[in-house]
Amino acid sequence: MADSLRRLVNIGTFTVLQDKLEKWLSDYYINTCDQNVARGCEIIELNAKVQGQLFKLLSVCASDGGMYGGANIIKSRLLPWLGQNFFTSGGSVTADTSLSVLAEASAKDREFNDLQDMYEKSMDDLERDLQSMKTENQDLRDELQEARLELDSNVRSLSGDRDYLDTENRDLKRKLADAQDEIAKLRVRAGLVDDYERKMRNLRDELSLSYGKRDYNLSDSLTSYRYTSRITTPLAIDDPVQRVRQQNLVARFNDMFAQDRLDALDTLRRYSDDHENNQRIIYTAISEAFSTAKLAFRQFKMKVRANLAKTHYGPETLEEAVQDYVNRNSDLYDLPGMVSDVIRALNRNPKIFLPPDATFAIVQPFIREACKLAWQMSALAHPIDIAASTDAELFDDNKYRRSYDSEYSAPLVNHHIWPCLMQGIKTLVKGEALTRRGASLSSSGRRSRSPTRALSPTRALSPSRAFSPSFRSRSVSPLRRSRSPSPRRCLSPLGRRSPTGSPSRRSILRSSKALRSISPKSF
Repeated sequence: MADSLRRLVNIGTFTVLQDKLEKWLSDYYINTCDQNVARGCEIIELNAKVQGQLFKLLSVCASDGGMYGGANIIKSRLLPWLGQNFFTSGGSVTADTSLSVLAEASAKDREFNDLQDMYEKSMDDLERDLQSMKTENQDLRDELQEARLELDSNVRSLSGDRDYLDTENRDLKRKLADAQDEIAKLRVRAGLVDDYERKMRNLRDELSLSYGKRDYNLSDSLTSYRYTSRITTPLAIDDPVQRVRQQNLVARFNDMFAQDRLDALDTLRRYSDDHENNQRIIYTAISEAFSTAKLAFRQFKMKVRANLAKTHYGPETLEEAVQDYVNRNSDLYDLPGMVSDVIRALNRNPKIFLPPDATFAIVQPFIREACKLAWQMSALAHPIDIAASTDAELFDDNKYRRSYDSEYSAPLVNHHIWPCLMQGIKTLVKGEALTRRGASLSSSGRRSRSPTRALSPTRALSPSRAFSPSFRSRSVSPLRRSRSPSPRRCLSPLGRRSPTGSPSRRSILRSSKALRSISPKSF
């Protein structure tokens, strides 16, 4: 009895039964109806075998107590659950045989379940491999199709390129033939140019013989200078030198507006996209070029006057002798120094700017041409100058024309694009300005060089508005907008001009002091 019970425990039949129940529960919704019924029958068979072994053990236990051993317990607990003929004879099968059969059955079930799991797992792996192979096959088909399309496009492009190259080759051959013809024509013209240059050199030699040998050193040129009597005075407005040079300089001024200004704007556009700031830079550059050239010419003229005064005896006046010398030596000036002064003035101007990686030297060719033009205009007997201007001033139709992007109903100038060329109070060439509504003193793009050119509230606005409380809270003080004049710029004998056109009293006093402080020995 005890050995049979021990064997039943060691077999672990109830553990197998529990595993099968859990397996059935996990696969219940996956299995078909037939599979679920088969699982249930299998569990019932296993349970029946276990119950048979238990009843055999129960019979053996009851027989150990005699005929009526355990009868009361069986009657009270087992009989109510048993039906008629529930106990069956074990036949020829012994308890050990039944237990061994159960053990074999459970072992086979375990092996079958393991094999089934391995099979299902291998099937899943095969399905995954098959799916991946299908995906790779589809990718290869797509790549093959793309390769075919690319090959077709390459073939078409190569055929088109071949046709294009043939056409381009024919065009190049035609252009080469045209270029050869043009070279032949230019060679003929070059011979004419050589003749012209030879004639020009002869003319220069004749002119040098007529005027004498010129030296670019100021002291030597003043020593060898001799005034030649002329029919007209060099200070006359109708003097041939004045008329011819004025006409050429005005034409050059127009050429600078049409060509040099646009080239400088193209250069600035590579570094800054602010079109208005670039226009302000160009206008400020030419304005500073005129200011620097006028200052340098005044110093040059003072030196000439001081040196000629020592040896001049007439019959012409000293001013006529000075102007005649200036007309003959109009190229005695320090152009690099003037260009450097203009660039320094641009760097000091707070209203214009460039990126950190750029300097105002990028427009040095434009500044050089502007300084040369300003010097030549200042060297005339009746000099030509640009009109003084400031932002937010009232637009003047006599001096300026509006730019294409201006607001034509706006009365105030937002900023100037090109200066007005004047001779005294006469306008020779109109400048260009941009007018917009809302132009104010705070948007001024050009610094005033002297208090007389600084914008005052009484000049820009009516008295009623200038002294209103609302305007005083928003207006800009003229003292902050103007800058004290440089000592170098105060050496002019005429000084700064007042808004009315005549020299201011303060400027004349400064100029007279500067003249007294200069000794002829310094020249």
